[in-house]
Amino acid sequence: MVDLRSDTITRPTDAMREAMSRAEVGDDDYGEDATVNRLQALAATKLGKEAALFVPSGTMANLLALLTHTRHGDEAIVEHQAHLYLDEAGGMSALGGVIPRPVVGDRGTITPAHLEAALRPDDRHYAPTRLLCLENTHNSAGGTVMTPAAMAEVCAAAHKRDLLVHLDGARIFNAAVALGVDVRELVRDADSMMFCLSKGLSAPVGSMLVGEASFVARARRLRKMLGGGMRQAGVLAAAGIVALDTMIERLAEDHRHARLLAQRLASLPGLGIDVASIQTNIVMVHVADADAMVAQLATRGVLANAEGPTRIRLVTHRHIGPRELDEAFEGFAAPTNL
Repeated sequence: MVDLRSDTITRPTDAMREAMSRAEVGDDDYGEDATVNRLQALAATKLGKEAALFVPSGTMANLLALLTHTRHGDEAIVEHQAHLYLDEAGGMSALGGVIPRPVVGDRGTITPAHLEAALRPDDRHYAPTRLLCLENTHNSAGGTVMTPAAMAEVCAAAHKRDLLVHLDGARIFNAAVALGVDVRELVRDADSMMFCLSKGLSAPVGSMLVGEASFVARARRLRKMLGGGMRQAGVLAAAGIVALDTMIERLAEDHRHARLLAQRLASLPGLGIDVASIQTNIVMVHVADADAMVAQLATRGVLANAEGPTRIRLVTHRHIGPRELDEAFEGFAAPTNL
């Protein structure tokens, strides 16, 4: 099967498996796992932040940030298709008591103008707005990126209004590689951010939550509350270290393959693709019936995800090479009765 459903399906490299087998471990819940501690120090340094926390998933990382920054009844401004708003099982409200205020951004980007339009007067009738949540790259917008200038501008506008800023940077290294910038330029002005080790970086499990040391200390306590206190987690953290040391620059290959796939599919009738919009490793394909097309593709050995009734998402990753691109194209090009 050619699996284009997500870059989460990537399997660990041989180097990761070797590192996992030799990992020095301890009890991370006590802060005694040396490999986890090395991963956290490495992540903090790479992102230019004071501290980092290893957590099982990106969803948990986002929820921990919300819980740490806000109180029940607070409002968070989010892009209307943000992952932490639409795709994390409602945790921000069900578990965090946070009220989302969705804003329609510009291809996933919230600008200072969007922010100002969403803010309301300080009135006892309104939930107090505490947090601005950003996403880079933006999944539902098709892997679009926010530039360092755009990040700095909207963060400055939020801080001027005494709002904190959390960045869902699940694929932040894709953004940095696509823009050709140091990742620290993209996260410098955010009060907290998370990134995933288990997507394009190919580690088997885990995400990192980074920020000031005091923020991470509070988040660590909340991680325990959510059941995220881990024991000999160094066997997982070891793969994360290899991911950060060896897997970032190769993301450019995934981006090239996404553009090539988009260009080829755009030549087929019945498929709508904005080739010029492809910035990273996500391709959005507009069709008449997404569910039916996804089902038919599966019978041809191609796995994809429907994103609504008329849109299919394709995600390239290190297991997608020229042969897989050919097979994906053939799957879409085969005669259809849809």
